[in-house]
Amino acid sequence: MTFPAQIYERRTRHDRRRVDPHPITHDLAEALVADEIDLMFQPQFASDSQALVGAEALVRWRHPNHGVLAGDALVGIAQSGGMARRLARHIARSALREAASWPPVLRLSLNVTAMDLADRSFAEEMLALVAQSGFPADRLTLEITEQALVADLERSAKRLATLAEAGIRIALDDFGAGFCNFRYLKTLPIDALKLDRSMIEGVAQDKRDLAILRGILAMADALGLTVIAEGVETDDQRLIAAREGCAVWQGFLGAEPMAASDFTLFAAR
Repeated sequence: MTFPAQIYERRTRHDRRRVDPHPITHDLAEALVADEIDLMFQPQFASDSQALVGAEALVRWRHPNHGVLAGDALVGIAQSGGMARRLARHIARSALREAASWPPVLRLSLNVTAMDLADRSFAEEMLALVAQSGFPADRLTLEITEQALVADLERSAKRLATLAEAGIRIALDDFGAGFCNFRYLKTLPIDALKLDRSMIEGVAQDKRDLAILRGILAMADALGLTVIAEGVETDDQRLIAAREGCAVWQGFLGAEPMAASDFTLFAAR
């Protein structure tokens, strides 16, 4: 996907200079200063009791001209404008601040990008943000995608180990969507696998999909890993995921992502 915030470089034989970023990156800088980047929280549920166990923090930016920007699109804009670190810290700080007021049984999940792991001060800054928020480190889960790990696995392992030693849990996100390098499971301090929605969507209709799910769950059980099912949209998917051993699930069947104030009310109910 091509984002409107790409920075194009003009090259000649004797000159290579960066053209000014697209205006949307300037808008993002102003939105960060004005605290106009919204956080959404998608609830997560225990498979055995259906109790609320936590939420994943997601980010949304309502741009007046481009509409709602989120996920990879928003991260791409931030990267092109040199603001990826600012955006990541803003998300973590805001989410931790919100979660500090949650009931003590609820966990917070935050996404970690490749840019985060490439930052040599990432682990120390994350621990500082956790300490400042008052949110217990052992109730925080960091979700890392395979794409964020491919650049330098050994470097990623060291930085994640620093966080794991402080009690923060590490989950391998979108498991099953990429190459699935099993070296990650051997090298990294992984506590959980978060299944990509493609690993769940066909389990009620396709025997091969169900067999693959069972294989992943058997491996996770042997490694002592918790499994989270993402993208659960039907009762059949939820029941099968629970029956086969997924400890936690999230998806539109339970709740769509919601604003922080709405999640507080949702948790109270």
